[in-house]
Amino acid sequence: MGTPVIAIANQKGGVGKTTTAINLAACLTVQRQNVLLIDLDPQANATSGLGVEKAQGQSIYRALLGEVQADTLVRPTAYKRLDIIASEVDLAGAEVDIARADNYLHRLKEALVPVTNQDRYDFIFVDCPPSLGILTMNALTAAESLLIPLQCEYYALEGLSVIIDLVEKLRTSGTNPGLRLEGIVMTMYDGRTNLSQAVVQDVYKHFGNRIYETLIPRTIRLGEAPSFGKPIIDHDRQSVGAVAYLQLAKEFLQRRGSEESRTFPFQDESPIAAAAEAEAAQPESSEELPQ
Repeated sequence: MGTPVIAIANQKGGVGKTTTAINLAACLTVQRQNVLLIDLDPQANATSGLGVEKAQGQSIYRALLGEVQADTLVRPTAYKRLDIIASEVDLAGAEVDIARADNYLHRLKEALVPVTNQDRYDFIFVDCPPSLGILTMNALTAAESLLIPLQCEYYALEGLSVIIDLVEKLRTSGTNPGLRLEGIVMTMYDGRTNLSQAVVQDVYKHFGNRIYETLIPRTIRLGEAPSFGKPIIDHDRQSVGAVAYLQLAKEFLQRRGSEESRTFPFQDESPIAAAAEAEAAQPESSEELPQ
């Protein structure tokens, strides 16, 4: 077996996708896991969010074009055990370039072979663009599983069904018959609102224990950390957001290590839910979000 490749995707923007990619990867290193993060989004937010310069001419784009193998593009970050294959703005044109190529949905999978065949990493995460275009399709073809960050908002389920349908098509068409749903991470949870609680319950009703018990809160610190080029555990390790992602990393490993952990009952008394709800005493104002 090669290194597991996990795509982090949602066709809707602003759901905490890149935030989850950066912080889950960083928090897994605390658990002594070696992680490679691939920034497949032309906006390169995962690249800049880890304090790495955009890689003009040395990004994943070159691997998709077949010019180099992905292992030649790996760059270290400031964090031990965490490496990155960076993005660049030219990646925006990749969908046109790749569409002309033979076997175009398999370009990323083929480029990653030298990396996945090594024992260098425990996990490879792919941060996808907020669309279901050719780049995301390449990630889903290369991946063994899909992790979906889902914002606690009214239209969450509507968008979720689209990407779940795509996964099923990739499976049944034979493009990636082994692709499975790693799980759903509920993000931007605000315990001060009935809406957040209702959305979590609604999604759980449809997807059961595929939802991670850990809820990622909407906080000031999580929002500002990328502007400093740091994951939340480096920016403010004591913050509610850091606690949440550290807990998510532990849950991620527990689920992967034990089939029993995949059948946990959903608990309203999640530590992060409790922490977020404790902030409900504050006025409902964007200026007074949890830290």
